[in-house]
Amino acid sequence: MNIHILRSKAEIDRAVADLFIEQVKANPNSVLGLATGSTPLGVYALLAKDHKENHTDYHNVTTVNLDEYIGLPDGHPESYKEFMKRNLFNHINVDFNRVHIPSIQGTYEESCKAYNDLLNQFVPDIQLLGIGANGHIGFNEPGTKADSKTHTVLLAEKTRLDNARFFNHIDEVPTHAITMGIQNILDAKRIVLIATGASKADAIYKMITGEITESLPASFLQKHSNVDIFLDKEAAKLLLKK
Repeated sequence: MNIHILRSKAEIDRAVADLFIEQVKANPNSVLGLATGSTPLGVYALLAKDHKENHTDYHNVTTVNLDEYIGLPDGHPESYKEFMKRNLFNHINVDFNRVHIPSIQGTYEESCKAYNDLLNQFVPDIQLLGIGANGHIGFNEPGTKADSKTHTVLLAEKTRLDNARFFNHIDEVPTHAITMGIQNILDAKRIVLIATGASKADAIYKMITGEITESLPASFLQKHSNVDIFLDKEAAKLLLKK
């Protein structure tokens, strides 16, 4: 793992955005693995700004998202499909036929198989990740197997509470989601993880220095040969004490 400890979230966003811009410029047919939540917002704002000012071309890029809630009505503003449109896709020249977000079409089993088949065809050149305070990546909660592929999941109460800030009430937060599995994430050619704030410090410390364990899904990233971890000092504070 390559550990980058920067002074601020703004510096992290700039560094990560530059990685994605460089990837797209080097390979206009890149496959970008994307994430949602508050973590990537600054990165997406910079990608949109760069496209407007420098015309970085996304027309031939393919995108695959990590996850999506189950049970929200089509067009719900907190669905990850709408999140991605609002924060990135509507601001760059992406071809929406090349945009892929997991969804439930038919049975759960059929939906997971369809997304796995897609990921076999479009392996991310670079995959963006955040990390939950309990060590989840995507919606792979503690207990997820290393060889897991796209699956549906009952969200941990901690995860729902963390995400409740995006809804009017905790009762509105979905209880289930569909997510890439650990193996899907590890298949990416390069992984970039962002973590900021003291609430992530324990998970980051265990992810980097602890054993590889299902109880901390992010620890499986130790198995990958090309991982960049971008941290602010608060998220890195336990590492800095070593």
